[in-house]
Amino acid sequence: MSRFDLNGKVAIVTGGGSGIGKAISLAYANAGADVVVAARGAERLEAAAEEIRGLGRRALAVSTDVTEPDQVDALIERTTHEMGKVDIMVANSGGGGSPKLEDITLEDWENQMRLNLSSAFLCDVSAGKAMIAQGTGGRIINISSTAGINLNPGLPAYAAAKAGMISCTKSLALSWAGEGINVNCVAPGFTATEGIRRAGYVPSDTRKDGTKVPPLLMPNEPEHVANVAVFLAAPASSHVTGEVMVVRTMFHMERSDDVLRDRAVLTQ
Repeated sequence: MSRFDLNGKVAIVTGGGSGIGKAISLAYANAGADVVVAARGAERLEAAAEEIRGLGRRALAVSTDVTEPDQVDALIERTTHEMGKVDIMVANSGGGGSPKLEDITLEDWENQMRLNLSSAFLCDVSAGKAMIAQGTGGRIINISSTAGINLNPGLPAYAAAKAGMISCTKSLALSWAGEGINVNCVAPGFTATEGIRRAGYVPSDTRKDGTKVPPLLMPNEPEHVANVAVFLAAPASSHVTGEVMVVRTMFHMERSDDVLRDRAVLTQ
C-alpha cells in the first residue's frame, strides 16, 4: 500500500469541516498526511482538526472565505509558515441552489460562479505558486460535480460553474506539467452528505418487500469520493493529470423508477 501512502505530505482541504471535504481530510490523515482545513465556519473546522489530531497527525484550522483573494493567499502563507510547505491542494468549497431559471438574476449567477469556480481558481493558483517556489511539484485536486458533465436544468449556474472547473483543471494541468504539478478533477454524483440526509433526500436502502437495495443502486457516501481523492494525491497517480474522475453509482439512472415505486420509504 506504499503507493497510497501520504506520510510527510501537507494537504489543504477547503470546505474541510463537513461533508465531502471532511471525509477527504480524515482520509488524508489516515493515509499519513498532515492536514489544513479551511472554510468560513470556525467551529466545525476546529472540530474536524481535533479529529485529525486524534489520528496522530498535525492539523490546522484556518477560517477562510475562499472567494476573497487576500484570504486565500493568507491561507497558503499560514500553511507554509506553520506546516512548512504545501504538497496537496483540494479545492472543495462550493454549493448549489438558485431560483428557477426564469427568476435567476445576474447577481445569482455571479454568486454561483464566485463560490463554485472563482474560488477553485484562486486556491489552485495560489497553491500552485507555492508549489513552484518549493520546486518539489505537488497535487491539485478540484472537486467538481456530475452536474458539470450532464444536463442539469434545475441548477444552470451551478452546473455551468462546475463545467468551468473541469475545463480550468485541464488548462492548469497543461500549464504546470513542466513544474511537476498534477492537476485533476473529481466529479461526484449524488452523495449522501449529512446535509443531504438532513434535507430528506437520501432514499431508503430497503425495498417494500424487505429486500436490501444493492449498494451500486444507492447514492455515494462521502468516503467513496475521499478514496479517489487519496488516489489522486498519492504516488500511485503520478502519471495522471488533466483528468476528470467520476464517482457515482447507477442510482442516477434508476431513482425515478425503483426509488419511487419499490422503496419502503423515501428517506432514512
